[in-house]
Amino acid sequence: MPPTSILRVNPAELSAAVQAAVSACLQAGDFGGPPPTDVLIERPRNPDHGDYATNVALRLAKSAGRTPRDIAEAIAKRLRELPGIASVDVAGPGFLNIRLSTSALGELALVVVEAGSNYGRNDALAGQRLNLEYVSANPTGPLHIGGTRWAAVGDALARILGANGAAVTREYYFNDHGSQVDRFARSLLASARGEVIPPDGYAGAYIHDIAARVVRDHPETLRLPRDDAQEVFRREGVELMFDEIKQSLHDFGVDFDVFFHENSLYESGAVDKVVAELKESGALYLAEGAWWLRSSDYGDDKDRVVIRSDGSPAYIAGDLAYLQDKRARGFDLCMFMLGADHHGYIGRLKAAAAALRDDPNAVEVLIGQLVNLVKDGRPVRMGKRAGNVVTLEDLVEAVGVDAARYALERSSSDAVLDIDLDLLVKHSNDNPVYYVQYAHARTSNVRRNAAGVGIGLDEFDPNLLDNPADTALLGALGEFPRIVSSAAELRAPHRVAHYLESLAATYHRWYDTDECRVLPKGDDPITTANRSRSWLNEATRTVLANGLQLLGVSAPERL
Repeated sequence: MPPTSILRVNPAELSAAVQAAVSACLQAGDFGGPPPTDVLIERPRNPDHGDYATNVALRLAKSAGRTPRDIAEAIAKRLRELPGIASVDVAGPGFLNIRLSTSALGELALVVVEAGSNYGRNDALAGQRLNLEYVSANPTGPLHIGGTRWAAVGDALARILGANGAAVTREYYFNDHGSQVDRFARSLLASARGEVIPPDGYAGAYIHDIAARVVRDHPETLRLPRDDAQEVFRREGVELMFDEIKQSLHDFGVDFDVFFHENSLYESGAVDKVVAELKESGALYLAEGAWWLRSSDYGDDKDRVVIRSDGSPAYIAGDLAYLQDKRARGFDLCMFMLGADHHGYIGRLKAAAAALRDDPNAVEVLIGQLVNLVKDGRPVRMGKRAGNVVTLEDLVEAVGVDAARYALERSSSDAVLDIDLDLLVKHSNDNPVYYVQYAHARTSNVRRNAAGVGIGLDEFDPNLLDNPADTALLGALGEFPRIVSSAAELRAPHRVAHYLESLAATYHRWYDTDECRVLPKGDDPITTANRSRSWLNEATRTVLANGLQLLGVSAPERL
């Protein structure tokens, strides 16, 4: 049923009310045309323009054959009849500026506190099974800073998609097949035998550490023929390296539901099976002794070799089998988070889906850009075990898990990121993660102090939240559900971070407003206004905690 009043307001409820008003206008013949599929509700930059605004009349004007102002006036007339709406003004070419009653705005504090950890969550993606693959670094060295960015962003995105109702499976594709693993095994063997690392091998102290551990656990290995010894180093070295990667990720707050072994696609015959199917369907053709995928027929920029002329499978052979396996597991959408050098995979994987007679839209590829660390205004190379490669452990050791995760998540992943290490260790407002966490700690301190003088959540009058600072804070809290929704839709966890910083700033201003005290001054009596504002403080604490949880960052009660 359409809203008959605006008593507990948030942008979603107000959007529904405007849509209902538009439908009523269409039914009454005030203007014609199709109803809008959605109504955008925004907070005006200038609070003098109202609590919320919408451009729906401008969007309807062309199909209705009326001026936007005429349409806006008709909609405004119906909105003004709703209890909870104090005023509706038509501005400029046809914007609707809506001001809510103090009671309707204030009730949001009650809504947030009652919802608790569920506030901001929705069921827009309910029923959808998503496979989100990220990090998937080769087990040939510690996790470097680029993979660390995907670890933070991927985990946050999984949390956000889950908050929108999706069933998300976090997956790590374990690259334990191919030439890179061969080079890794050769490097370990050379180190164990005191030989020079091959020119195409892996350097870094970690190679010597792992080689020594393999020799310690399997001392007989060095007495084996070279090929047999290399196989031991491959098997044991990969396992040790991957155990380290998994532990580093776990310590970083990132865990996976599935670790999928690339090698299993070859051992199970899945690669041979998909190649045979594609040959039979005509999606593969033979040329120059190799089997090629007609990927250019499916939107890729060129055809791709699947089986080389020597009979060995190319990398895309595993991609085809892997994608087929994911879809067979029942996932509606297969999301791949890849590094900056993988732009070609967007067309390649979608073409692979089409060649398999599947929906290319069941594949989504996100590309992340590089990360640079800066100290004293200069780029730094702080790798220890991995030579000049900066690792996850390096970053965490420098700034801590929370600061590292937040710094990696607060910028759009498709932009190159510069991280200022000096800034992230400062306990000041210039440090964005500290600024947000300090706001949460401050709300917790207010709650503790309020409880100490007998102010709890036992009395609430929304009409008393009537200061402009109250209104600003309530408006910011009301934006959180929209932010969670848009962050999922746009695959943009950084929107949550930016929102939290804005909310923290709004809360700090509210806290510093003398008329908005939770604790009375001196010997002043405790009033219903003090008790009502304790609800607003608690609502802010709830939203800050919910937002930080989506980013996998802690919400400390003390700093």
